[in-house]
Amino acid sequence: MALKLYNTLSRKVEEFKPLVDGKVSMYVCGPTVYGHGHLGHAKSYISFDIVVRYLRYIGYNVMYVQNITDVGHLTDDADEGEDKLAVAAKKEHIHPMALAEMYTASFFEDMDTLNCVRPDISPRATGHIPEQIELVETLIEKGYAYEANGSVYFDISKFPEYGKLSGRNIEDMLAGARIAVSQEKKSPCDFALWKKAEANHIMQWNSPWGKGYPGWHLECSVMSMKYLGKTIDIHGGGIENQFPHHECEIAQSEAANGVQFVKYWLHNNMVTVNGQKMGKSLNNFINLKALFAGDHETLSRSYDPLAVRQLILQSHYRSPIDFSDAGLTAAQSGYDKITDAVIALRKAIANAPDGGVDAKIAEELEAIKTKFDNAMNEDLNTAVGLSVIFEMVKMTNALLDGGKATKGTLVAIDSLFRLLGGDVLGIVKDEYAAASAGDDELLDHLIGMMIQQRKDAKANKDYAASDAIRDKLAGFGILLEDKPGGECAWRRK
Repeated sequence: MALKLYNTLSRKVEEFKPLVDGKVSMYVCGPTVYGHGHLGHAKSYISFDIVVRYLRYIGYNVMYVQNITDVGHLTDDADEGEDKLAVAAKKEHIHPMALAEMYTASFFEDMDTLNCVRPDISPRATGHIPEQIELVETLIEKGYAYEANGSVYFDISKFPEYGKLSGRNIEDMLAGARIAVSQEKKSPCDFALWKKAEANHIMQWNSPWGKGYPGWHLECSVMSMKYLGKTIDIHGGGIENQFPHHECEIAQSEAANGVQFVKYWLHNNMVTVNGQKMGKSLNNFINLKALFAGDHETLSRSYDPLAVRQLILQSHYRSPIDFSDAGLTAAQSGYDKITDAVIALRKAIANAPDGGVDAKIAEELEAIKTKFDNAMNEDLNTAVGLSVIFEMVKMTNALLDGGKATKGTLVAIDSLFRLLGGDVLGIVKDEYAAASAGDDELLDHLIGMMIQQRKDAKANKDYAASDAIRDKLAGFGILLEDKPGGECAWRRK
């Protein structure tokens, strides 16, 4: 079954066919590094991490480029105003490039913690100023751009296909244009390629039009073309970038080169928080470091970064995801179940009797892999893919409870956990930090004491105390299971 992806450009699910057999060129819009990474970043970059991982899983050689925007992104995505980095740098009283360095390092730290594979190339906008100036010169020479008072704008009237990605009509855009627009522009819908810098603007470079800095849209076209070519297979980004950013990328790239810029446009949806769009102004904005530490008033605890990853995988990349403490608690519980099953499986392998793979289990594992592949081939349905991992958890627990599985059988299950849960979904680790024997013994001892207290309470007909002990343990993720004969076992949720 071939991989199918939803192409925003065609507005339909299409079979994926790369430009070159066996190879994929992929560009994803990276962060504007003026603050710490947040949940929106996690949603976007985990989504495209899955794209890269799955393409490699099915045999493609992927060249993955994800830029760093360290100049040119103005506030409110407009063509007027201040650069986001400059605004943040003033607040923090440091140079914009120092700010960019600090938050770039923070971003990569967060992505590593979320187990996102590093891009093959992470180019920075400031490192490609000469190429951006060259592209502007080309657009002026070809009649698609014009200079006005030291700034350069793209003339959308010269590119009839402007709006083909977002489905917006130029006449409608003109009708809805703001009254207060730059008098330098021929049309309110023209967008900036190069902006004139005032004397006090810190980040500025020499150009044929005077000192200035590049427009936000320009950088991605330049870096995509430099490292991947004039036409690429996949371009990704958040749905909020579809217009104007990606629309403008298409216009300037195709106007300059005369060929299609991108074959498949992929967009991930946004994060809401308790039903509201996530935003700083609503005070529901949670950065990733605070999330991992549980350091926010809306959070009841700290969370494993891979539980955050699992929360995002529970929804389709094109669907919005509503973040809540309760939702993340449930994701943490699910992640713990997978982790506990894998750890128990690997411990059991060491003591299992020698023998090959049980034929029935081998057949079940093949069916599980087929179900996983079919789900992922249908526009990367990670929710179904994740449900398959839970089927493996159920299978594992049943085999371990039986205690008769051969070493070969258990190794086969572990191998599939590593492949599907690790290589593709990124939630199963190759190695887990081993708890010391003393830690295991202490946990068993403490829970055993509480189980005995519960037995005593039951014997004294103090059922309220018995239930309170059970509920207390459940609050810590420990479930009690009463067995015949008065015995009680425990397991993690």
